[in-house]
Amino acid sequence: MMIVAKSLSEFDSARRALEGATVGFVPTMGALHQGHASLIVKAVRECDAVVISDFVNPTQFNNKNDFNTYPRTLDDDCALVEPLGVKILFAPRVVDIYPEGSGLDSKVFDLGGLDMYGEGPRRPGHFNGMAQVVTRLFDIVRPDRAYFGEKDYQQLAIIEYFTKNLGYPIEIVRCPIARAENGLALSSRNKLLSKEAFEAAPHIYNTISKVHGMKGVISVSDAIEKIVSMIDSNPLFKTEYVEIVDAATLRPVTMWDEAPALRLSCAVYAGPVRLIDNIAV
Repeated sequence: MMIVAKSLSEFDSARRALEGATVGFVPTMGALHQGHASLIVKAVRECDAVVISDFVNPTQFNNKNDFNTYPRTLDDDCALVEPLGVKILFAPRVVDIYPEGSGLDSKVFDLGGLDMYGEGPRRPGHFNGMAQVVTRLFDIVRPDRAYFGEKDYQQLAIIEYFTKNLGYPIEIVRCPIARAENGLALSSRNKLLSKEAFEAAPHIYNTISKVHGMKGVISVSDAIEKIVSMIDSNPLFKTEYVEIVDAATLRPVTMWDEAPALRLSCAVYAGPVRLIDNIAV
């Protein structure tokens, strides 16, 4: 039976029962879907016990309205994950993660410059806030492995960096992007899309996938321009950015052969809803 711990003391009590077990951890902000389920299934398969967190972290939202409207569905989340074999669902209060006067919500991290591109300049403070909550959860949960999806590719690269840099004895497990049959990347934000936008959203993935046929045929800058134009040809969508980057450093490239592995990342607005996606090039 899964334990739902809604405070730090409740979690600590439940965590003591896992001593000696290989603990897998899936951090989430709730509003769980089959993408999260795929991470949990992998963790359950590879670990003795799996913990998930269900916490909407205020410090990684630079837009307060975005934080306030982020879907919170704890009862549905519990119903989804308990049959998958999760041992503990940790749904802490803000005070459990950031005790008053602790300074944990103002801690500044070295992110290795990986936050200088992509989402970094467009969401000031987001990645530092993410580092605040992930390191705090690592300290509380004390996992052996932590599972993250590649949908938030930049976030994953940053987590790998600071986990190693700070000396955490935790294996970061990369998991492929979970997609619907039509190619749409599964995301909690999909629940906020209008019916029309939801049905049209696969247009984004279908368009960025065309980069494979452009590689080495036209320039990187022309490919980006072409992809933006194709996405925006649908009046439901407005591209914020498309970048083709070195998959290791996340630095945008100007030549196809500039790095051994490339990644295309993008952010697109569907009305007020901001969707991100990425693919290996």
